[in-house]
Amino acid sequence: MTAAKDPRARRLAALAALVSDETRAAFLLALLDGRAWTAGELARHAGVAASTTSEHLGKLIAGGLLGEERQGRHRYVRLADPQVAQLVEDLAGYVAPEDADPPRTLRAASARDAMARGRTCYDHLAGRLGIAVTDGMVARGLLRTDAGFALTEAGVDWFRGLGVEFDRGGRRPPARGCLDWTERRLHLAGAAGAALCRHALAAGWVERIGSERAVRVTGAGERALRAELGWSP
Repeated sequence: MTAAKDPRARRLAALAALVSDETRAAFLLALLDGRAWTAGELARHAGVAASTTSEHLGKLIAGGLLGEERQGRHRYVRLADPQVAQLVEDLAGYVAPEDADPPRTLRAASARDAMARGRTCYDHLAGRLGIAVTDGMVARGLLRTDAGFALTEAGVDWFRGLGVEFDRGGRRPPARGCLDWTERRLHLAGAAGAALCRHALAAGWVERIGSERAVRVTGAGERALRAELGWSP
C-alpha cells in the first residue's frame, strides 16, 4: 500500500509545466513591467505567431498566473497579482546573468545596461537603483534587514512625511526582500516598495525609458534621493 500523495504535488507540477515553456516564460518576464499588454504586443515581443500567443495566454489565464481585461475590441492581459510577480522574479533570480546569451547588437547591450542601472520589478524599484535605495534606507535606520525585511518606526514616519500611504495590514507584507537578478542582492519589495516606486514616478524622481522596464533618475530625483537617503549617482 502506497502513501497518499501530497495534494500540493499535483498543483506544483502543473505550475512548473506552465512556466517551463520558453514562450510563456518570455510573456511572464515581459509582464513584470506591471502594465497590461495586448496579445499582439506580446506576440511581437516573443517573436511568435498570433495563434501561438492565444494558445499560451489561454493556458496562463486558466492556470491563474494571468488576468485579462477587455476594453471594446481589445483584450489585455497582466500578471494576476503581486504574488505571481514575486514568483516570476524569484525564479528569474536563480538564472545568473552570465548564463544568458550575450547581446548581439549595440542597442541590445545598451538596453541590458539600462536595465541593470535601474528598472521596475513589477511595481517596485530594482537594479543598482533599487539596491542603492534599499541600502540608503538601512543606513538611515528606516529599514531593518537582519531578520527579514521590516520597516522601523522611523521608516513608517518617513513614508508619512513623504505623504506616501500604503496598507500595512493587508495580505501583502509591508516590506520584503526580492532577489535582484542583476545585482544578486535583495532589494525592497512588498507594499512599501510598491508605494515608494509609485511616489518616485509620480514625483518625477525617476522616469521610464524605452519600451522595457528600465528607468533613470532625473535631476529632481538626484536631489531628492540625496537629501532623503544619501544617494549619489
